[in-house]
Amino acid sequence: MAAALAEGLLKLPEGRILPVVTAPESVLSRPGDMVDPCDPEIVQLAADLLATMRVSPGCVGLAAPQVGVSAQLFVVDVTGHPKAAIVHGRFALANAVVMEASRWKAGREGCMSVPDLTGDVKRAGRIVVEGQEPGTGRKVTITTDAFEARALQHEIDHCQGLLFLDRVSGAHAIYQRKVYL
Repeated sequence: MAAALAEGLLKLPEGRILPVVTAPESVLSRPGDMVDPCDPEIVQLAADLLATMRVSPGCVGLAAPQVGVSAQLFVVDVTGHPKAAIVHGRFALANAVVMEASRWKAGREGCMSVPDLTGDVKRAGRIVVEGQEPGTGRKVTITTDAFEARALQHEIDHCQGLLFLDRVSGAHAIYQRKVYL
């Protein structure tokens, strides 16, 4: 599966680095539009998200709303992260949906669109996600756990107009970011 996902990325055009928008930008709080994963503009956007993620220290995922585009498209790469167990490498997904979720657990999250805060968010530790591969439109099913599962849920939330702050249990679970990467 990881090789198949990475194989699709080889077909993406050269990406541009885009500015990341921050809360309270309105695009972050509304559901993104479903997209045609074969549309050349969406394929370019996937490449742009990957390029932007690559130059952003500590970034393991980036969604289209975070660059000001109301679209259900995101990229993830948890390769080398110490909390990652299963790693599918660098990939992009369009119109992704969580099909199964279990093993719920709280964990600390941060976000490039909320640069000064982190928060404790309860997420599924094991998930099955279905989406489409940009460029081919191929249906992709990803089964993952631990940190990669958390990253996928975080990016799917962005596509649905939710920030991690919308998922914390209250003000007691929000913290000032102490370390800037």
